Amino acid sequence: MSAMSPMYDPWEALLSRNSQGEIRLSSIEVTVTGRCNLRCEHCAVGDTLTITEERPDIGPLLRRLDEIDHLTTLSITGGEPSYNRELIESTVLPLLRYAKNRGCQTQINTNLTLDVDRYFLIAPFVDVMHISYNYLTPEDFAVLTFAGLRRRPAPKTAEALFQRLEANTRRLAAEGVFVSAESMISPRTQGRLTKIHRRLAELGVRRHEVHPLYPSDFARELPLLGLDDWRAEALALLDGRDPRVWILFGTFPFYPCSDDPRDRELLARIAREPGVTVRNDPDGRIRLNVNLLDGGIYVTDFADMGPIGNWHREPIRDAFERWRDQWRHTRFGCQCPHVGCLGPNVLVAEAYYPGVDFRRRRAPEESGWRGRYAISGVPVSGERESVRGEGNPAKVADGRLNIDSPALG
Repeated sequence: MSAMSPMYDPWEALLSRNSQGEIRLSSIEVTVTGRCNLRCEHCAVGDTLTITEERPDIGPLLRRLDEIDHLTTLSITGGEPSYNRELIESTVLPLLRYAKNRGCQTQINTNLTLDVDRYFLIAPFVDVMHISYNYLTPEDFAVLTFAGLRRRPAPKTAEALFQRLEANTRRLAAEGVFVSAESMISPRTQGRLTKIHRRLAELGVRRHEVHPLYPSDFARELPLLGLDDWRAEALALLDGRDPRVWILFGTFPFYPCSDDPRDRELLARIAREPGVTVRNDPDGRIRLNVNLLDGGIYVTDFADMGPIGNWHREPIRDAFERWRDQWRHTRFGCQCPHVGCLGPNVLVAEAYYPGVDFRRRRAPEESGWRGRYAISGVPVSGERESVRGEGNPAKVADGRLNIDSPALG
C-alpha cells in the first residue's frame, strides 16, 4: 500500500477508474452515531444529532460491504465516533479491523476533545485522524462549537476542551498519527486562515484541508464568502503557508472550465505549488455514506440531502448505480478527464453557480490546470454524456436532481 502524500491521495476519485475509464464505487463512509459532545455552528448534520440511541449489530452492514468488490477506502463519521467506549469497542474498532483486513485505507472524523486514550485505542487502525479546526483562541472555539446549544457551557469548560483538542492533536502527531485538519473559508475565518494554518503546523498536523462552508443544516443560514473573497483567501494562504504541511483544497469552487482568467490563474498557481492539491469531490462519484442506525444510503452525510436507498433492503452498489445513471442527467453531471476534473460538489455549485449547467462547459487544454490524475484521449463533458446518457430523465427537472424522489428511496 502506497504512503499517503500529495502524490497519492487514496480518496481521489480518478484513482478508481476501471479499465474502460469509468469511475466505480470504491469508498464508503459510515455514520456510526448521532451523539456528539459539541454542537458546532457549521455542522452539516446538526439537526440529526441525538441524545440517546440504540446500538445496532454491525454484522449485517459488514456483509453489505463484502458485496463491494473494489472497496479501497473506508471512513467513519458521526456525530462523534469516539463518544464513549462502548461505541468504540462495539462498532468503530470492528469496522476499522474489517477495513484493514480488506487492505483499505481508513479515516475517522473526530473532534479530539475527549480523553486521549480512546484515540490511541483506534490509532493503529486509522490512516487519517480527521478534525475540524477553525479557531485561534478558546473564545473562538466556544462561539463556534457550542452555537447549536440554547445554554452555552461556562467559558472555563470551553477553554478546557480547546486545550485538550490541541494537546491531543500535538501528542497524536508526535506519535506518528497522520492528523488532517479541515478549515472552512468563511466569514469566520476570513483574514485569519493563514494564522490558523501556521498554528496547525505548530501542532504537528500533516495535512490542512480547506473547503467552502457547506450551506447545510446548522450552517444553512450562515453567510458565505463571495467568490472574489474566496479567491483572495486561497491566494493569501498559498503566500503564507508552511511548506511542510500538505494543503488539500476540497470541493473547490473554481474549475478549469471557467472563462474567468482569475480562476485560471489561481488553478495554475496551485498546479505549480509543491505540496498543494485539489481533490475531486468523492461523494456520489466513488463514495456513498451509509447510516448504521437507520439503514439509509446517502450521497453524502449532509443532512439536507435525503436517502437514495436503504442497505437493509438492497445492495449498496445497486443504489450507487441508480444514482449514477440519474446523476448524468443533472446539470452537475459533467467531467473533463483530460484535465482531471469531475465537476462540482452539489451544495457548492448550488450556492455559487445557481442555474449553471456544467455539462455545457468544457475545460480547454490551455486552461493552466492539469490535475495529477488527468486522462488523455477520453471524451469529455457533454460528449461523454451524449454517448452514455442512460437512465430515467423523468426524475430530473430543469437540470436539477430530485434528491427526494420516491424512486430513489
